[in-house]
Amino acid sequence: MTQTETSFLEQLGQRVRTMRALRGMSRKVLAKVSGISERYIAQLESGKGNVSIVLLRRVSNAMGAHLEDLIPHQEPSLDWAVIRELLRKASPAQIAQAKDILSGQGAAQQRRASFAGIALIGLRGAGKSTLGKLLAKKIGWKFVELNKEIEAQNGLSVAEIIALYGQEGFRRMEQSALTQLLAQKEPTVLATGGGIVSEPVTFDLVLSSFYTIWLKAEPEEHMARVRRQGDLRPMADDRSAMAELRNILVSREPLYSRASAVVDTAGLSIDAAAKKLLDAVSPVLQDEPKAFGMRSAAGA
Repeated sequence: MTQTETSFLEQLGQRVRTMRALRGMSRKVLAKVSGISERYIAQLESGKGNVSIVLLRRVSNAMGAHLEDLIPHQEPSLDWAVIRELLRKASPAQIAQAKDILSGQGAAQQRRASFAGIALIGLRGAGKSTLGKLLAKKIGWKFVELNKEIEAQNGLSVAEIIALYGQEGFRRMEQSALTQLLAQKEPTVLATGGGIVSEPVTFDLVLSSFYTIWLKAEPEEHMARVRRQGDLRPMADDRSAMAELRNILVSREPLYSRASAVVDTAGLSIDAAAKKLLDAVSPVLQDEPKAFGMRSAAGA
C-alpha cells in the first residue's frame, strides 16, 4: 500500500469517527445499527480497515449521513454543507436560479431572518433545559425544549423515533418542529438537542434566527449531570463512556463555537450559572428586539 493510500484510509477513519461523534453515537451503537462488528468499525476508524464500498455505505446509512460525507476531500468553506443540502432539496427552477446567481448573471436578494429569540446549544448536561426555563421566566418569554416538541408532534419519544426511523428520520422531524416553531413568531428561549449541530440546514436555521449561546462545561460535569438525571443514552453500559463523550465534544466544538456567545458553567451553581447567562443576553434584550420591531420583555 502506498503512502497516499495509507493517508487516505487514515483520513477516512477520522471522518467516520468525527461523523459518529457528531451524531452522539458510541462505537457499540453504530455496530449494532449497521450490522457490522465493533472490531471492524474500530479498525476502520483507526485507518487500518480495508473497507468495501458496500460496508462503508452501511456505516453511513446507520449514522443517517451521506456516503460522500465520509470520503476525504477538501471542502471550500464551513457553509458548503449547508449549500449542498439546500441544493439536494431544491426544485429545478431553484437550482437554475442559484446557478444564475453564482455565475453572476442574477441579482442576489438579501434576506434577513426574523429574530426568534435566544437558543441554547451544547452537550447533554450543559444545563440548557434548567437554565433555559429560568431565563424564560425571568424575561417573560416562552420556553421551548425542541426535543419535547418533536415528541409531542409525533406521539413518540426521541428513542422510539430513532429506533423506528433512524437518525435521518429524527433529523427531518427536528427540522420540521423548528420550522413550525419559527412560524409562530413569538419571542422564545429555545433549548436544542445536543446533536442539532450535525444537521447543517437545521443548525444554520438556528444560527440565523436566534441569538445562539453555547452552554459549556467540563466533560466530567456533563457526565455527572446526565447520570444524576438518570439519562445514560446513548452510551448506557459502555465502559468507554467518558472517552466517547470527549470524542463527541471535540468533534462538535468547531460547530458549537459558531454560536454568538459562550457561557461557561464549569464549577458554577445553578443560580450563578443563571446569572451569568442573563448577563450574556442582556445586550440582546436591549438592542436586538428593538432592531426587529419588538418590545423587550425585560424592560416591560
